[in-house]
Amino acid sequence: MRQTDRMFCRILSVFDFFRKSRKILGMNSRNLEFIRPFNRKRAKRIADDKLLCKRILKKNNISVPGLIAKICSYQDLDNFDWQKLPASFVLKPNRGFGGEGIIVVYGKKKGRDDAWIKADRSLVTIDDLKNHVRNIIDGSFSLSGIHDTAFFEERLQLLKLFKPYAYKGIPDIRIIVFNKIPVMAMLRLPTRESSGKANLQQGAVGVGIDMATGTTTSAVVGKSKLIEYVPGTRLLLSGLKLPYWKDMLRLAVDAQSVSGLGFLGADIAIDKEKGPVILELNARPGLSIQIANLSGLKERLEKIRSLKIKTRERGVRVGMDLFGGEIEEELEEISGKKVIGTVEKVKLIGKEGKEIEVEARIDTGAGISAIDKNLAISLGYREAVRIWEDFHLDQVLSEEEIRELSKNETWKELEKHPDIVGVAKTFSSHGATYRAEISIPIIIDKMNMTSKMSIANRDGLKYPLLIGRRDLKNFLIDTSK
Repeated sequence: MRQTDRMFCRILSVFDFFRKSRKILGMNSRNLEFIRPFNRKRAKRIADDKLLCKRILKKNNISVPGLIAKICSYQDLDNFDWQKLPASFVLKPNRGFGGEGIIVVYGKKKGRDDAWIKADRSLVTIDDLKNHVRNIIDGSFSLSGIHDTAFFEERLQLLKLFKPYAYKGIPDIRIIVFNKIPVMAMLRLPTRESSGKANLQQGAVGVGIDMATGTTTSAVVGKSKLIEYVPGTRLLLSGLKLPYWKDMLRLAVDAQSVSGLGFLGADIAIDKEKGPVILELNARPGLSIQIANLSGLKERLEKIRSLKIKTRERGVRVGMDLFGGEIEEELEEISGKKVIGTVEKVKLIGKEGKEIEVEARIDTGAGISAIDKNLAISLGYREAVRIWEDFHLDQVLSEEEIRELSKNETWKELEKHPDIVGVAKTFSSHGATYRAEISIPIIIDKMNMTSKMSIANRDGLKYPLLIGRRDLKNFLIDTSK
């Protein structure tokens, strides 16, 4: 290598050092002040050994995923009966870190006894699994590169609440606990980029959580990029209220007591059948949780360092009180948006200034807001409703009926009507439904706007008004309200 090339490499190394130094200093400060003094060697050994940790937690009646089998040596591997594995499972290295070396299998490949399907729809065969287990045994994924054990555990079932938010895998909640007090928490959501794993280093989404309510706040993808929506969608990440919140806080504190770790990160998942279960404990949890919460961890730890906490319930209460807040005020301040519930009172202003206030269904699953035809008539849009009904547009139309409708001269009359500002088209497997759209000024939570609403027949529905995504850009939705 020429001297100039060597000099250039040295310059790059110096720049790389300074780029990383700030993060290193932050982690070193945490290690010196909290990990080393409060996490003794024996406790760290428990956290680093997943099978040992699982056994100790289970012995103390703390729920963990079920163990299917383990492979400790090449002899075990040669004698292993692969046909006994279930259709879905998770393969893990016992001493793995950072989510490395984990394979999640979702089902058997039809017509084959030697192949399963992974999150990205790719196949994994018995030979693939054997090679992966060999790498695990060789220590390729272990903390210190030493001989390791591979184990299979049950794959948890996704909670319905998380289906729109998680790609293929199971989300988990990391809760930092110190001095028997839950200090900070983050929801981690699998993405396509992370191949269905809830690992930020591999591209998963991390979402901060308000400690008092279990409601999501700000979000980050990867390690540092702040985002507002689930990648590739318009689904808001903030305002999601997690179920079992207090139970998960109790579970994290119990895990700290059982493990002997004074400072830890407890990774908890919610199974559809079992509820909250502990996936693993971390004696050296990463610092990305601070970015997701837009809050420093050290100042929270300092605040509770000298407190004397005798019971689990007291610790949970202190954590919720100290590090939770008026979630609506915080969310509104962070996002600049109003927080509303799934049902809200909406004031509509019709022709000649007539005002009517009704309860409306807030539905992020609907693109366009819809108003019942009788409510539209009450607001002065009788003629628009009449011409819409003349076309019989409140029923599903076949492709042939749509073609005939397009030829009809009255169609042009509909589009020219002064109260009709557009025509909304809704498709289904049976055909299409056309709805005339009218423009109505509305007020939601003291916020004035003009809504382009489709006229619909909502006689059999509880709410005469539905507010869809197009009118919810300035709001966050709290599903608990």
